[in-house]
Amino acid sequence: MLLVRCKTWFSEVVSAEVQPQIQLDDLISIWSFGVEHALDSLPELCASYLARNFMWAMCMDYFVDIPYDLLLSCVKHMDLTVDSEMYLSNALLVWLDANTERMDGLSRNEDVHTGILKEMRVRLLPLWFAAEKRSSCHFSKFADQSIDSIFRLLRIPSSSSIEALADGHLHDLRIRLTKFSKKVNLSSCPQMTSVVLLFSLLPFSNSMEYTLRSIEQSPFNLKHLERESSALLKSLPTLSFEAVQEVDISKCPRLHLETAIECFCKSFPSLRTLKAAFLLNFKISTLRKLVLKCPMVCEVDLTIDTTPIISSQVSVVSSSPDITPQISNLPLNCRDMTSFYSGPSLAKLTLEGRSDLYDSDLQYISRFCVCLQYLNLKGCISLTDVGIASVLHRCIKLHSVLVCDTSFGVNSVLALCSSSSNHIAVQQIENEQLDSLAHNLQTLHMGSCKCVDEASLVKLMSQMQKLKTLCLSDTYLSDGALYSFRSSSLEMLDVSNTGVSKAALAHLISGNPGLKCLKARGCRNLSQQESEAQKRAFASSYSCRELHNEIGRTCVLEEIALGWGFSYSSLEALKPAVTSLRKITVGLGGSLGEDGLRILPTISPMLESIILYFQVICDGTIMSIMENLKNLVVFALYHCLGDISILSFKFSMPNLRTLKLERVTPWMTNNDLVILTQSCTNLVELSLLGCTLLNSESQRIISHGWPGLVSVHLEECGQVTAKGVSSLFRCKALEDLLLRHNGPGIQRSFIFDAASKFPMLRKVSLDLCDASEGDFDIPSYADRYFLSTVKIARCKTEKCGRNVVFLEARRRRVHKETLVLVWNSSTVARTVVKERL
Repeated sequence: MLLVRCKTWFSEVVSAEVQPQIQLDDLISIWSFGVEHALDSLPELCASYLARNFMWAMCMDYFVDIPYDLLLSCVKHMDLTVDSEMYLSNALLVWLDANTERMDGLSRNEDVHTGILKEMRVRLLPLWFAAEKRSSCHFSKFADQSIDSIFRLLRIPSSSSIEALADGHLHDLRIRLTKFSKKVNLSSCPQMTSVVLLFSLLPFSNSMEYTLRSIEQSPFNLKHLERESSALLKSLPTLSFEAVQEVDISKCPRLHLETAIECFCKSFPSLRTLKAAFLLNFKISTLRKLVLKCPMVCEVDLTIDTTPIISSQVSVVSSSPDITPQISNLPLNCRDMTSFYSGPSLAKLTLEGRSDLYDSDLQYISRFCVCLQYLNLKGCISLTDVGIASVLHRCIKLHSVLVCDTSFGVNSVLALCSSSSNHIAVQQIENEQLDSLAHNLQTLHMGSCKCVDEASLVKLMSQMQKLKTLCLSDTYLSDGALYSFRSSSLEMLDVSNTGVSKAALAHLISGNPGLKCLKARGCRNLSQQESEAQKRAFASSYSCRELHNEIGRTCVLEEIALGWGFSYSSLEALKPAVTSLRKITVGLGGSLGEDGLRILPTISPMLESIILYFQVICDGTIMSIMENLKNLVVFALYHCLGDISILSFKFSMPNLRTLKLERVTPWMTNNDLVILTQSCTNLVELSLLGCTLLNSESQRIISHGWPGLVSVHLEECGQVTAKGVSSLFRCKALEDLLLRHNGPGIQRSFIFDAASKFPMLRKVSLDLCDASEGDFDIPSYADRYFLSTVKIARCKTEKCGRNVVFLEARRRRVHKETLVLVWNSSTVARTVVKERL
């Protein structure tokens, strides 16, 4: 009777909608009890429960203790629910790594490895993940199979039939979707097409091949899917997954967006979040179609790479077409415009980097997204101040505005500070401020917005009382603006490269005890004494130590970026505030010294990112960091002084993902590079500058040691490209590639070759000095593949002295200009700038 009651209880618990309700270790015990006592229903219930809650289970400490038979039953279960095939694969690898020693010597050991990994659908893995796992002892064979199958799929036209895609079992092309799925993550899968997506939404049976052939012979052929998507989908018995709320199709360049939206509309009726980053073909008209077809959608991310041509940061020599924002003829107040879409609409919209976004587009968006609360326009360089002001006037529910690197100016500030009501008396100034967007703002990022003067900043700062994150880097920020700031709920502050003083910054920090992130790198005034005029104006004077004492008393920081005035004594003063620090950047003007860097791991043991500029370092400091900070993910050294050797990097750093060594390791040889690949096995970003002893063999070492690299920057690294570029093509998932001054062996067609062989490649940076034929061919718009930005630097020869006898020997190359090509949704912009970008 007791056993029956327990089984009844367990059956009810595992079938409950609110899950999980059972701890993983208890689930393992119940499964073991069922196996031991031959209670067939218990193991099946446990496997079903684990399958439905796999995303939760894989994050638990007890995941590695799951018995093999239970895990295998779970992976084979029809209700296995994962956000992406990548999460399943990674979880299985974690389990295998933890259980290898326990299974060694067993006759079924090899079967355990291959048997459970065979359940993965390797053709649906993200390319970067498959490339990275080529160095895995358990997964290398499957990773090679995955990459081969992905590239076979890439060679097939995106509109081809399912039968053409069926290189193997059709079952392996189906995205895992169950009635319990809440998220679908397809990001970084260049092999994903509309046909594969549609196939995953059709009912599956043993006669699926016959069904598909029947569909292909229907009036609506799959080859015409992109043109007849709406009519075809209506004729197909697609499944509905009502629990799905989030879909990520970022970096899926072959996915036909209109067809995908039709699929989402029919199969994901509860869709609320769509992430479609780095897709240049996602236009504003596509966005409106999405909003109309999927009325539940409240968040859309359309981020692309921000153009390097920011007018406030570069000197333009020539441009075609003109990159200057055009004068807008929009009215400043658009509240009288009638919205042609009155249903549920977007609340959070990210358009970061979209240089082809114009005022008319923004006005169009504001008409069908009247409920916007979050708007990210960072890097939208074609917008005008009037255009941004117009959308601020209309979208009165906005609480987060991100406009870094735009023409955001005085008109936009006035729009933020004006009342959001239609009618207001002139004398009601205080009520107007309380009713303004500025008063209700929680996030404002306006870095590099040089069109905002000091007076406008003071007015804006005085009205923001609920702000949580504020970015004012590279603006005309003054002490008066900081003293006028009223909010006490600030969590993130960025005042980098501004003229703020220690006293003003300390005043703001003292009133915001919840500050978690402080960025003040490049603020020269933080190391200088206040003038008598400043002391009289604000009746206060602070030393650097007093500023850092104020931070230490007030805050518990998770991220900090400081430069001028930051020293070893500053670190001592900050101790109470940085015990939970996760990211630290020390820039020019800061000087932690060897002692400060040596104790940094002790003071901040949770550090995940360390970035140092112009610091004095030695082997001892680097060893202390590498040996003690096992969770370090990012480590970057720029132009640091001191003697270090490869001994600093002989510690195992399996969690390190980004390594940047610029002007710090001129002694590095190929043997040293091999040691780096053995110590930092899981890098995805590598940057080396000034490693003059490297040669063409270095390409092979890099590509074999880190096959999963997505970003490679090699500059002034000896003769790495003297014999051309070949071995680097093994890094199949590259997205960002910079090769400059590494030897004149790069072929003329390299840009096109790289774009065709690296399906995820978006950014390429080269130098004409390395061109074997003196120049590089530029791909046409149709032949650019996934490219969005190409930068080609040009040098000139400069004399180093007047001695004619030694004139030839004393010539040197210096930078002259950079050609920048930026592709958008319809065209390419060619710009020549003086700077070396």
